[in-house]
Parts: sequence; structure tokens; C-alpha cells
Amino acid sequence: MAGDRIDPYRNYRFIVEIEGLEEAGFSEVSGFEATFDVIEYREGNEVITPRKLPGLVKYGNITLKWGATESMELYDWIQECIEGTVERKTITITAVDEEGEETASWNVIEAWPVKYTAPTFNGLGNEVAIELLEFAHEGLTRTA
Repeated sequence: MAGDRIDPYRNYRFIVEIEGLEEAGFSEVSGFEATFDVIEYREGNEVITPRKLPGLVKYGNITLKWGATESMELYDWIQECIEGTVERKTITITAVDEEGEETASWNVIEAWPVKYTAPTFNGLGNEVAIELLEFAHEGLTRTA
């Protein structure tokens, strides 16, 4: 129909769920990407342009930012990794539409923390103290 309009999702309405963790209040999620290595191949009797074949798929690290609170759940996960117990989890990021309904959803598979950044403090500032956590993972799928 001519009157049906599909608007894109807003990037400021989302929910982050980390398997088994109740942490909330994320202000930013970034790093969603998958890239293919390109393998160039040329046989001796072919023209000067090589063939291009798909190679390995590589996934960029996912970064979560959130306002620091008294919750220690994510930090405890980081500490367990530091101590040698790397527990992999699924992270689900879900877009929320204007009516508050969950829409598009992405699963980050087999994720574990690889970088933690504590808040920067400034006696002259008035911003929220932000913690950053970066995750390596083994796959990204869109589920809705």
C-alpha cells in the first residue's frame, strides 16, 4: 500500500542482555561488524587479474559503555577471566521501537571480556562516570 511506511529503528532505544547477568543502563553498544578475508589466486595461464575467493570471517570486538554504579556483576566476570576462568556468554542486543516493543535483535555468540576501562574522574566536570568493557566473540547473528 502507498500509505504503509517503514521507518528505521532509532539507535538510542535498545536493551542489552548478558546471559546470567542483570547489569543494566548501557549508554552505548558499538563494534558490530563481520568481515571476510579475501584470498587472491591466479593460475599461470590466466590474465593479469587474479580471482578473488572468500577466506576466513573475522568479527570485530563489541564494546559496551555504561554509567558506573555499585553493581559488581560485570567486574566480577572480568576478574574471573583475569584469574584464568574464562566463561563465555551470549550477549543479546535488541532494538526497541517508538511504542516500546522489542524489534530487531542480534546475538553475540561465545563472548568474553578482553578489555576493561575504569571511569575517568574530573573534579571540574559534571558528566556521568562511564565504564567500558570490550568483548571478543566468535559470531554475530541477527535473530529478528
